[in-house]
Amino acid sequence: MAETYTDRMNTTVYDYYETEPTCVIDSQLNRNFKAAIFYIVFALGLIGNITVLWVLLKIMHVKNMTNLCLLNLALSDLLMVLSLPFWGLYVQGHYLKANVICKAMAGTYQVGFYSGILFVTLMSMDRYLVIVHAVAVLGAKMLRYGIIVSFIIWIVSICAALPEAIFAAMVTEDNITSCQRVYPFGSAQKWKLFRNFGENAVGLFISLPIIAYCYIRVLMVVKKTKNSKKERAIKLILSIVIVFVVFWVPYNVVVFLKTLQEFGFLSDCKAYGHVNMAMDLTETIALTHCCVNPVIYAFVGEKFRKCLAMKTYGLLRRVKKLQNQKTLRQTKQTRTRKRAKVRGQLQLSHL
Repeated sequence: MAETYTDRMNTTVYDYYETEPTCVIDSQLNRNFKAAIFYIVFALGLIGNITVLWVLLKIMHVKNMTNLCLLNLALSDLLMVLSLPFWGLYVQGHYLKANVICKAMAGTYQVGFYSGILFVTLMSMDRYLVIVHAVAVLGAKMLRYGIIVSFIIWIVSICAALPEAIFAAMVTEDNITSCQRVYPFGSAQKWKLFRNFGENAVGLFISLPIIAYCYIRVLMVVKKTKNSKKERAIKLILSIVIVFVVFWVPYNVVVFLKTLQEFGFLSDCKAYGHVNMAMDLTETIALTHCCVNPVIYAFVGEKFRKCLAMKTYGLLRRVKKLQNQKTLRQTKQTRTRKRAKVRGQLQLSHL
């Protein structure tokens, strides 16, 4: 598909590059299947991430860096979850012609990508400092630093996503309306490379080495100490990191291949079709990531599971108590009515 830009007359112009071959290859996943995945992930992710936020804020409370990172990660996932119904409608061909929806879809995807991977990186660094260098003694001071860093991560993520949101627009081509990037005249390739380099820098070349180094060191220390509490905490966070890598690294690899195409590599028709198919697949996998973390908390996070079970049990007891009270009231009312009826019959019999 050609890149687009808008000229000074405010008309849409299509900017074709030599890196894109003049061939048409159907390299998309089945639209209905893809939309069904988005709707299912939306339902699961909405329930799961709201539950995580509820447990962290109302039961466990945000008292340390780990919980702060998990809280922000849940917010990042929830942000992407809320955009999934629109992605589902879009891939089914129900094109929402409002530019604001197109911009929101592009922007939330990018904010979710950057914030998610940066918070996983921050969580890995926190575990490294706490376990390898015993920095937990800083306590509240460390949490304050974490809040400041979290704020910076959100600002950076929003700024990195702004170009995608600004240039996103609904474009009609051959009677087909789609959400595309409408770049200023002559700058399409520059902005594409900026986006690709940004995603690869954060997702592959910066965060991944940091995460790998932190957990190699952490696992070495945990293996020596044999501390069961530390092992459980590492098990949870390591699971989140592994899942994040599995879901996002393939997407970053394909983004790197798309960057090579901009420089004339892998530019034949067959390779272009394969890369497009890979992008479609890995992008779908990446979007489904936002419902996975709550499942990890439920199966791996022992403390989280206990808190949720305790609160759920308390709510069920309260509901059962209310039901019993309602049943008791209804029983009393029935008895009262029966007594009144009996008294009325006795009074009539004396007349």
